[in-house]
Amino acid sequence: MALDALLLPLATLVAFAIRFEGLTWPSENVTGAIWFVLLSAPVKLSLFLSAGLYRRVWRHASVHEAEQILKALAVSGVVCFAIGALAIPGLGLAPSRVPISVLILDALLTATIITLPRAAVRFHAARRHRGQQVDARRVLVAGAGSAGAMIVRELIGNPQLGLNPVGFLDDDRSKLGNRLHNLPILGSLADLARVAEARQVQELIIAMPRASGAVIRELVEGAAIAGIKTRTVPGVFDIISGRVAVSALRQVEIQDLLRREPVKTCLEPVRAIIQGETVLVTGAGGSIGSELCRQLVALGPKRIVLAGHGENSIFDILNELRGNAPGVEFVPVIVDMRDRDRLARVFRQWDPIAVFHAAAHKHVPMMECNVAESITNNILGTRNVVELAAEGRVERLVVISTDKAVHPTSVMGATKRVAEMVVQDSARAVNRNFVSVRFGNVLGSRGSVVPTFLKQIAAGGPVTVTHPEMRRYFMTIPESVQLVLQAGALGKGGEVFVLDMGDPIKVADLAADLIRLSGKEVGTDIEIRFTGSRPGEKLYEELFFSAEHAGPTEHPKVLRATNAKLPEGIAPKIEAIIAAAQGGSPDQELRERLRDLVPDFDPSLAASHPTSAPPTPGQTRSS
Repeated sequence: MALDALLLPLATLVAFAIRFEGLTWPSENVTGAIWFVLLSAPVKLSLFLSAGLYRRVWRHASVHEAEQILKALAVSGVVCFAIGALAIPGLGLAPSRVPISVLILDALLTATIITLPRAAVRFHAARRHRGQQVDARRVLVAGAGSAGAMIVRELIGNPQLGLNPVGFLDDDRSKLGNRLHNLPILGSLADLARVAEARQVQELIIAMPRASGAVIRELVEGAAIAGIKTRTVPGVFDIISGRVAVSALRQVEIQDLLRREPVKTCLEPVRAIIQGETVLVTGAGGSIGSELCRQLVALGPKRIVLAGHGENSIFDILNELRGNAPGVEFVPVIVDMRDRDRLARVFRQWDPIAVFHAAAHKHVPMMECNVAESITNNILGTRNVVELAAEGRVERLVVISTDKAVHPTSVMGATKRVAEMVVQDSARAVNRNFVSVRFGNVLGSRGSVVPTFLKQIAAGGPVTVTHPEMRRYFMTIPESVQLVLQAGALGKGGEVFVLDMGDPIKVADLAADLIRLSGKEVGTDIEIRFTGSRPGEKLYEELFFSAEHAGPTEHPKVLRATNAKLPEGIAPKIEAIIAAAQGGSPDQELRERLRDLVPDFDPSLAASHPTSAPPTPGQTRSS
């Protein structure tokens, strides 16, 4: 500001000197010059001060700062023109107005004085940062869009990151050969190997938040062949949800390589149901339950009751939510779903209008060794929740099931199938929107294959896969939660909803992708070892029973299955198997009772005896 206060009056005097080609001016113009300096200089300083030009860190200046300078200069030029051409002669301060040429020259010189010092600070900072990056890792950026530009700006402005961008790759041919942030756009994505070798690239940053899994996978594989590391900016869901900024780099994750486009759903119909109401989430501390709570918060409920058996996990999600959603009441409830009396008190006290039941045992091999526990938790626990929901004012109930409930070969799958029956039976009895949703394998959920594989890779391998032909349907945590919420809005009562997850993926391929993501070579650095199928596992999972009628919903990627009529006498059989499990009956007897309840339950069809190739999503399996 002191520099401007010194130079701005000087700019006016220089403008007069240029106009009159020297320092000898007509006397009437000397008076005008004195008054113009006295009036215009304070006005300019005041305008620039109010525009915030003296409260900015110019070494980090961007387009926004340039815009502010232009606005301030435009206003200053207009006001000073009015002073020199109208105010001074109009007030009788000088015999004539300031010459128009002087006013124009003064505006141009003012612009130079305001712009050049600030630009010099910015250019010096950029040059200093570039000088500090000489020994940094050489980085190539895939994507010359807004995300790529932001990444490069962050890298140049933060040399302590040790990353020196050398150029871009982009498939938009109109950009090829141009420059962005003074870095060349060197070729298309297919030119990765050539450019990496020519520019001695050590790392690839994928700056394409909306790129498909296929594109990301090709880039990762190409980078692995070229021997360079790979990182990416967050996905669009993470950016929109506000969890991370677009400039936050992270390692490429398996979600980025999902071998289909992620499914997005509109949650406004769900908002209409729960806004201003009380919602109960069971299993709220788990991977799915906690994500359910996070997404429910954005839909404006009055209260979320966080119910679960593990105090530590409920404590963690409670603290997270309280810090991010001060307008919602959160009620932590430690309860075992098998404790009907305690659960009944929870329903009476908080009177929820919607219930999302995510509490269950889900590990297939572990439940083979704990049959009674699987029955009491997955069947009795679900029955308690469903019956109490029916007794209260609950309008929407969504119970999370699994694709392993279809033609089950495991105890876990069979118990989840019975849980579906409980929901269907209750929905028809009370005529309410009680539904189930069938999940595939959820990437990144607690205890799923991805965290297990990552731990094995970190330990140096081997990565263990049960069977080379083992295939699974996979979905991301956001997809799974959106399916649950969508089912709450789409349900009419008794249906089962399934996400169209494309084709099943080989688990061995998933393991190979993760090894490459970790910068290793399959077979050379990390071995994939096949250990043999575990008890209860199938090679292929299925989405529908042959007796189910699968059809579309309002959402093109969500399918609705309406079960055939339940057999008579199912309630006494469920009561009997629960009593047997609680009474300590041997596992074999419990398995026989499960087979009686679920005729499709056949452990002999596990892993080494697949019944057929998996059916196409949306089609029923011919029995």
